Amino acid sequence: MGRRARGRPGVILVNQGETRVTESPYSGPGHTSTRAPAPARLVTPRFVLVVTCGLCYFLALAMLTPVLPHYVEDVLGYGELAVGVAVGAFAVGAVALRTYAGRLGDRLGRRLLIVAGALIVAASTVLYGLVHALWWLILMRVFTGFGEAGFFVGAATMITDLSPADRRGEAVSYWSVAVYGGLAFGPALGDALRTQTGNFLLTFVVSAALALVATVLGLFTREVPREQEAVESAHLFHRSAVGPGFVLLLGFMPLAAFGPLIPLYVDQGVKASAGLIFLLYGALILLVRVVGARIPDQLGARRTGLLALALAGTGIGIIAVWATLAGLVTGTIVMALGMSLMYPALLLLALGDIKDSERASVVGTFSSFFDLASGFGAALAGAIAAFAGIRGAFGVVAALCFLGIVLLRATATATTTTATVATASTAPT
Repeated sequence: MGRRARGRPGVILVNQGETRVTESPYSGPGHTSTRAPAPARLVTPRFVLVVTCGLCYFLALAMLTPVLPHYVEDVLGYGELAVGVAVGAFAVGAVALRTYAGRLGDRLGRRLLIVAGALIVAASTVLYGLVHALWWLILMRVFTGFGEAGFFVGAATMITDLSPADRRGEAVSYWSVAVYGGLAFGPALGDALRTQTGNFLLTFVVSAALALVATVLGLFTREVPREQEAVESAHLFHRSAVGPGFVLLLGFMPLAAFGPLIPLYVDQGVKASAGLIFLLYGALILLVRVVGARIPDQLGARRTGLLALALAGTGIGIIAVWATLAGLVTGTIVMALGMSLMYPALLLLALGDIKDSERASVVGTFSSFFDLASGFGAALAGAIAAFAGIRGAFGVVAALCFLGIVLLRATATATTTTATVATASTAPT
């Protein structure tokens, strides 16, 4: 329980996180005082290092968002369907390895995934322009997905390892500053390089260099001591993450369409800069992540998720029906508010009371649905845009987002019913 400190008679020290009870040597025998322990620190140098590593990594990925559509159309000579396939092809590799990456993270450590994942992304990205062919680009994007599978699971899990249990939602919000910081400034950087230099190869090299910086930073991360219990009976997909993950799949469809189609949308009629629209989106994401970091912990994961889905679906819907600059800006703002809350809320819901020894598996399963949304959503949006136009694609993904609300509410109802039945069955008669 406790130990008596040397050189300080009468002072009892207990384990960290428990209330300290001291017998003051200055107030006489029998005098006791209580003092609540200081809250555990969240933002430590180790925490900041992982977030910085993630920021460099997601800058590397996101700066390609407005570049690849133009590369596919202008250099390779293909249309919107090929754009969706090329942009989303990395999800094939990511989904294929994501759950295995979770297992590796639980058994071999998170640091290995961070370093190896970022290095694979750097190596594959620098080769995008080596062969000017669609099949080559798709192949390299699949390899990028392999790296994405490792890095994201390793870094996101290490963030939850470093956070106190009662501040985990806040920790994920701060971590997602790295994710959405990349989504904010990466596209603007990529669009600026493309428009100012017209050199796609330079853009690929800069992206690879940022991923390499993330690799080097990853070498300085350190594992957090955790349970080493083996989970032999675990399935490929962790059950705790499947429900929230499927809701995430539907909720991220607007973003999957927004990324690759907005550069083409503004070229076809709405006079705006795609880079500035991405910058607005990302800046709002960062603002809400920082100012509202504790919202998922305070409001609750499920209610925050419902609010996020409603805002995201409404935002992309506004862009679909209001084809003006004002509509684009308004829709982007509303959508950004929703997307800023969605991932932290649903990941918090998936983690629940998961053991340390299973956390990476949960993150791996949950984030595989993010990959499905990015890949399948981009391909679906591209296919719909090819036949029904870009506004039609935005309308479809808005409907899918609202379907996520129905699913999340149904899950909540089912959980409540199960709990009620369980309570009734164990009550004394």
